Amino acid sequence: MKDFFNIIKVNDFFSILKRHPVLDSVETELGEAGGSFSSVDIFAPEDLPATDRSSMDGYAVRFKDTFGAGDSNPAYLELCENIGINAVSLHELKPGHCAGIVTGATLPPGADSVVMVEYAHDMGEGSIEIRRPVAPWENVMLKGEDIKSGEQVLGAGEQISYRKMGLLAALGIEKLSVYQRPAVGVISTGDELVEISMRPLPGCIRDINSLALGQLLRENGCNPTIYQIVPDSESLLEASLRRALKENDVVLISGGSSVGNRDYTVSAMNAVPELEILVHGVAISPGKPTIFAARGNKCVWGLPGQAGSAQVVMLALVIPFLKHLQGDPDPFNPREELMVRASLSRNIASKYGREDHIRVRLEKSNGQVFAVPVTGKSGLLKTLLKADGLIKIPDNCEGLSENDEVLVRLF
Repeated sequence: MKDFFNIIKVNDFFSILKRHPVLDSVETELGEAGGSFSSVDIFAPEDLPATDRSSMDGYAVRFKDTFGAGDSNPAYLELCENIGINAVSLHELKPGHCAGIVTGATLPPGADSVVMVEYAHDMGEGSIEIRRPVAPWENVMLKGEDIKSGEQVLGAGEQISYRKMGLLAALGIEKLSVYQRPAVGVISTGDELVEISMRPLPGCIRDINSLALGQLLRENGCNPTIYQIVPDSESLLEASLRRALKENDVVLISGGSSVGNRDYTVSAMNAVPELEILVHGVAISPGKPTIFAARGNKCVWGLPGQAGSAQVVMLALVIPFLKHLQGDPDPFNPREELMVRASLSRNIASKYGREDHIRVRLEKSNGQVFAVPVTGKSGLLKTLLKADGLIKIPDNCEGLSENDEVLVRLF
């Protein structure tokens, strides 16, 4: 086991994380599946729509009966019936006839178009004046036009968004197989920490990470459990870690990941049977002391205690890993469409060989979006509050220059 820094690059760390197996799949109700990742391909069991339906209020017609119709030369059709939204006509529409129809209603047999109500006039006594011609299948949603029976509507590893849920609901898919949501335990450590309900004495601070990290976990599809604050005690931390490992898939320990005399995370991990520290030290700033350990399919992270650093490490390293556990096929490469392109407002220096994550706010000037670095002393919460997101400086350069194009990962 390791109890010292052995710095590895972020991409090498990701290679280790990718080897960790995804969670098992479970069957769940559609209403509970939002945000989860499908574990199987899903195919449409039926056509959508199931019949040819009107997409407008108006009159179902045979398009040939409207040929040449206009304001100065209207066509006149005989109204044979009015079709309600949930009615199905059994009468074939004959030439020279039309049927009143509402949006979403099924076309009667023989009809092949719908004249919008704006271009028709009820003359009374069953006669309808048509003042505009229609083309075949105009204003009609064809059977299977949206989705055809047997068509794939969701792929394995695809996240179930509200839009996908709507489609699955329309197809009557009540249950589906998804990857489990990770159960994640959060343990904050340190003699200086007190509950948020307490007034801190000099040298003490309220516990920020338990609530902040817990909320970040919820927003990313996890089920967090917040454990009691653990003081700087190896035995107490070991006991809390053992319990959390039994109850969760992943455990996050904030504080105690560096190599100071009061940092007991490594020693507590070493005391847990079969828990192997795979990484202690990642070439990232902030977050160099990050720890990753595993026992079977369960794992433990050691995070910085400083709130800003912990949150950056969560966004850059932990959340992609948790998405991997949930079945996301490519969580370690943030999708560009979820990021904002901007021009850097000034030069930023960086250390070669280390990946830097810089907090920035977005400003717009003369139609151009700029990423403005948010600076401040380590530990100041306002640097997080004033920032809109993060930019990444790769480990193969010594900084970025003013007006360089950057991708901002929004908070």
